Amino acid sequence: MASSFVAKKPEPVPAVYLGIGSNRNPEENLRLGMRELARRFELREASAVYRNAAIGFQGDDFLNAVVCVDTPKTPVDICTDLEEIHTLAGRQRDTDPFVSRTLDIDLLLYDQLVINEPPVKIPRKDVLTYSFVLRPLAEIAPDLVHPVTGQTMASHWASFDKESHPLAPDRLIL
Repeated sequence: MASSFVAKKPEPVPAVYLGIGSNRNPEENLRLGMRELARRFELREASAVYRNAAIGFQGDDFLNAVVCVDTPKTPVDICTDLEEIHTLAGRQRDTDPFVSRTLDIDLLLYDQLVINEPPVKIPRKDVLTYSFVLRPLAEIAPDLVHPVTGQTMASHWASFDKESHPLAPDRLIL
């Protein structure tokens, strides 16, 4: 007798892009962040690490990268995980966005999803605003299309004013 069981195709897992940075004990805190991301998500790829001056305040240089993860979690659940990782790194939340940080991990993109209502806004405006987000994103996903502009990350990076936010590759490997 033939079985009537039909296997379902697995649902595609969304590609999620996260920005990760630190300017307080950055090597240690970025490694902690990566360990915790690997514990919670399936890591697909990480960009090179880039060094840049603090923007909007006087502080030590930041080390930044972009990571792509696969996860079935919702954007809200991802943000909850990111806050837990921030807490593990000893991050103190401040109302001023321009302060030094032990660790900052931001949800940048969640496939082609666009959400403009709190608690989550994606794509994050930082993608097109800061070189330390756009360059590593264009590095690991040059053909990724921005869900609002319809242009690829490589195209956005090619037209970005690179002098506005200078970057330097760093030796740290995540």
